[in-house]
Amino acid sequence: MNALAASYAALLSETRPEVIRNEQQNQACIRRLEELTSKKSVTRAEEKLIDLLTLLIEDFEAKHYPVPDASPVAIVRHLMEAHHLRQKDLVGIFGTESIASEVLHGKRELTREHIARLSKRFAVSPAVFF
Repeated sequence: MNALAASYAALLSETRPEVIRNEQQNQACIRRLEELTSKKSVTRAEEKLIDLLTLLIEDFEAKHYPVPDASPVAIVRHLMEAHHLRQKDLVGIFGTESIASEVLHGKRELTREHIARLSKRFAVSPAVFF
């Protein structure tokens, strides 16, 4: 067994990662992950354990805390709120305040141009709006 495998095996033996089945196990994995990721430098074996713990936590949380899909308008409204913007602040994106109003009230769909401008304005992927 090489040094990496031996070191990883020792970490696995110490941590004993397994499929997370409840919140208590989830919190224990999160604490261990935080211990590892807060170190100034990690070994290759620790990187492998970080990857494994991350997968276990993500799997548990995806099953128990699903994030509902949000409509494009809900995304725009969230971004506006996060950036303390009002409808009139988006006139440059939509062209007019009336178009901004129609989009924000679901009376008009976002166009490709709107999406391009929104993604640039808020520094997010255009995929966020689909």
